[in-house]
Amino acid sequence: MRRLLVTVSVLLATAGSLAAVPPGPRPLPGRLADTGGGTQLITAEAPATTSTTGTVTWWDRRAGGWVAVGSAPARFGAGGLADGATRAQGTNTTPTGLFDVPYAFGTAATPAGTRYPYRRIGADSWWCQDNDSRAYNRWVEPRPGDCRADEAEHLVGFPTQYARALVIGFNYHRPVRGRGAGIFLHVDGKGATAGCVSVPAAAMARILGWADPARRPHIAVGTASGPTAITRY
Repeated sequence: MRRLLVTVSVLLATAGSLAAVPPGPRPLPGRLADTGGGTQLITAEAPATTSTTGTVTWWDRRAGGWVAVGSAPARFGAGGLADGATRAQGTNTTPTGLFDVPYAFGTAATPAGTRYPYRRIGADSWWCQDNDSRAYNRWVEPRPGDCRADEAEHLVGFPTQYARALVIGFNYHRPVRGRGAGIFLHVDGKGATAGCVSVPAAAMARILGWADPARRPHIAVGTASGPTAITRY
């Protein structure tokens, strides 16, 4: 009998100690103000607005909540990060906020398993960044006369970075002149970006194989805390 009482006491004590363990923090998407309403999400988080490196994680929403599918080191703009609502063009800053992902593109043929609309870069493929052009913040092919070459990015000139890429819908659907153009999630170059988010080539390939437009993926970009905290978006 005494042994039974001791065993019961131990079990009760163990149960009490387990009950006292506080639950772990919610996954990052569960702490965001908005995730875009889909069941896939990419988060790009930097320690601070002055950071040029951080982490990209891609997530699935399942019955039990958000689950991380993969993660990779990320690079941000050489000028750090800036609030997407007030960012100025030409500052080499990565805009923070929650954005959709309109389509994919690259210098190579469509990677196997890609479900996203994929646009192949050709010799006449440009991204117009000319504030005076009707094609501002748009892929153009060929480059129109009102989009100056020195105010546009010749996409074929970046075979490493644009081997694979996703368009980030920053300032895309209703472009504000002077806010910025040509913001992508793409393959790493030699260092910080001009305002995009970049990841290693293997991670970019995995993201393209994972992303499904039917699941309405979005990308949230922000910092760990402060006015541009990723949890605010």
